[in-house]
Amino acid sequence: MKKEDKQQFTLRITQANSTQLVVILYEMLLCYLEDAIQALSEGEKMAGEPDDFRESIRKARGCLNELIGSLHMEYEPAPALMQLYLFCIRRLALGEQRQNIEILEEIRKVIKPLCHAYEKLAEQNSAGPVMHNSQTVYAGLTYGRNTLTENMADQGTNRGMLV
Repeated sequence: MKKEDKQQFTLRITQANSTQLVVILYEMLLCYLEDAIQALSEGEKMAGEPDDFRESIRKARGCLNELIGSLHMEYEPAPALMQLYLFCIRRLALGEQRQNIEILEEIRKVIKPLCHAYEKLAEQNSAGPVMHNSQTVYAGLTYGRNTLTENMADQGTNRGMLV
């Protein structure tokens, strides 16, 4: 994942409600899967540098574990989602062991429709952001030619944990 992607995800997380956080997790998972597929297709396993591939797999597994942790098992779709997430974790382990792109593609085929479904749900969720004590970020064009800058409002005032 590129530095710009990390910054964008971080910004979105600070402004997201609970449903949008699930969408962000799905998008991060898909991004890490893409990174792992790209690492394999570039032949890192042949070059003896599987670090990027393994790191992408580890982070994808972390996203799946977060998704599992966010399930409320008392509600109906949660058990079915749990089974899908566990399936993806098993396939991820197999894909890592065999270094097989097709297995990673299977996981993407499972996760992408879930991501689209949660995007539709997020449009209907009008709740405010989960993080109430984060900085407000404003973005806009400056006087420079085609440059986009971010301006942080209220820096240093009431940041961090509220007691």
